[in-house]
Amino acid sequence: MRRNRHAKIVATLGPASSTPERIRELFLAGADVFRLNFSHGSHADHRVRLEAIRAVERETGRPIAVLVDLQGPKLRVGTFGSGPVELAPSAPFRLDLDTAPGDARRVGLPHREIFAALTPGATLLVNDGKIRLEVKRCGEDFAETTVQVGGEISDRKGVNVPGVVLPLSPLTEKDRADLAYGLELGADWVALSFVQRPEDIDEARALVGTRAFVMAKLEKPAAIDRLDEIVRRCDGIMVARGDLGVEMPAEKVPIVQRQILRACRREGKPAIVATQMLESMIESPVPTRAEASDVATAVYAGADAVMLSAESASGQYPVEAVTMMDRILGEVERDPFYRTATDANHPEPTPSVADAVCSALQHAAQIVRAKVAITYTMSGSSTIRAARERPDAPILSLTPNQATARRLALVWGVHSVLAENAVDLNTMTDIACKQALAQGFVQPGDSVVIAAGAPFGQSGTTNLLRVATV
Repeated sequence: MRRNRHAKIVATLGPASSTPERIRELFLAGADVFRLNFSHGSHADHRVRLEAIRAVERETGRPIAVLVDLQGPKLRVGTFGSGPVELAPSAPFRLDLDTAPGDARRVGLPHREIFAALTPGATLLVNDGKIRLEVKRCGEDFAETTVQVGGEISDRKGVNVPGVVLPLSPLTEKDRADLAYGLELGADWVALSFVQRPEDIDEARALVGTRAFVMAKLEKPAAIDRLDEIVRRCDGIMVARGDLGVEMPAEKVPIVQRQILRACRREGKPAIVATQMLESMIESPVPTRAEASDVATAVYAGADAVMLSAESASGQYPVEAVTMMDRILGEVERDPFYRTATDANHPEPTPSVADAVCSALQHAAQIVRAKVAITYTMSGSSTIRAARERPDAPILSLTPNQATARRLALVWGVHSVLAENAVDLNTMTDIACKQALAQGFVQPGDSVVIAAGAPFGQSGTTNLLRVATV
């Protein structure tokens, strides 16, 4: 079974989508990757979901990627003694380390790191940006602010500090425990929240090693300032538009989204566009026209994947949401302008043997009108480089490594299959043609283009290209 589209769908699992039957329905409807959101649910809940995913994988014979999404450090105010309070515009309001219940004049903020980073004139956003505070005076354990935009504030509302790099690790103690558990379960991708600096990726990589690919969630403007460095160090990027939209003006988010996608395409790193893509389908069986356009825009701009959050995790219509997203992706990719836009955004290959071969793969597939472009890979790197070129033909990735096959389920245009190692050029060609035939990509007499490396079976040796007739 294979998808008749290049862009991929990530579906978040939750209370509305945790049974084996529902997970199977979501996969058949079009989900390529399942996200386990460790901000919610117990370890036992996530184990049950992952076991159900692997059961669907065995049943269908298709590698499925599992993305473990870590919560990251959540900055929140303390509690209030008499319930929610109303903050009036221009009123003074104090934040401090005192754990006593708050009132309309002050509340605790149990994050010393925030006070260490604040300066007069800084802005604090509370409750998804609904309340805006300007810092007038601050010290190592307090901040005296003036309310710029007032409203109701209540217990443990989130705090954002736009424009400030906070001296925080992206991995809390909870995250480290969740990460260890997710890797034990066999996660294929690990999403790191609250990334601010490229060094944050290094910290996660030291713990993950080669057991999974590391994805950076970009939700802080500070990360955009060092975008290229972060993209180079991670294995993939998630455009987390929720928090990103809180910390920067809404009108800038579409521009930043395209900036991130261009950087990912240039570096050959898979990119997911996430948050509120089909938000109305949490309660409605159909999306708004604006939401359909939003999904389409992400695909036209070059996203490898688009993601459903609450739509599939807790909404009333999880299968319908995946089905609708699948339909939108298919319709976009049938538009002749889609190929024009994809080619127009084509980045220059890097001066490497792998990119030279993968660039030639794309051109050769176009010239001979190959039905499929075939890559042999151990680590997944050569297939990802081939996907960077965005060939007209789908990419059939052959690998003897099950972990690699699963990780590649997230990557644009890739249909990954477990296959035996080739020992010589003729065996390689024979295996490739047989798999292309078995997977339904070709008929006898069709042309295929194959990229591989010699010596065979070694990672990082992509150095040959072959055109063959099935």
